[in-house]
Amino acid sequence: VQLQASGGGLVQAGGSLRLSCAASGGTFSSYAMGWFRQAPGKEREFVAAINWSGGSTYYADSVEGRFSIVRDNAKNTVDLQMSSLRPEDTAVYYCAAAYTRFASAYDGQYDTWGQGTLVTVSS
Repeated sequence: VQLQASGGGLVQAGGSLRLSCAASGGTFSSYAMGWFRQAPGKEREFVAAINWSGGSTYYADSVEGRFSIVRDNAKNTVDLQMSSLRPEDTAVYYCAAAYTRFASAYDGQYDTWGQGTLVTVSS
């Protein structure tokens, strides 16, 4: 499967942004999906994950209650709705696919990564 992330940009603190990841070349419902991010000078970190059906979701503590991950298996997309954004959310955001039905926060589980989309939150 190939992944293409989009939707990043510049937003003020407190604002919202929706990232989208389009998958192609595989059976999308065979994959759990995740979003990760990497801020300048920091290691990549888990943001959110969703299982194959969309019935189970997981979030990092830092985004719980502010971000929401959803998928549409008919459209082969997984979105990350981000609200109440903070300057510390500034990072390059990556979507990733794991060839398993069960979602995980562990990045080693993910086989395929998108190219990343930059989110900048100004204070």
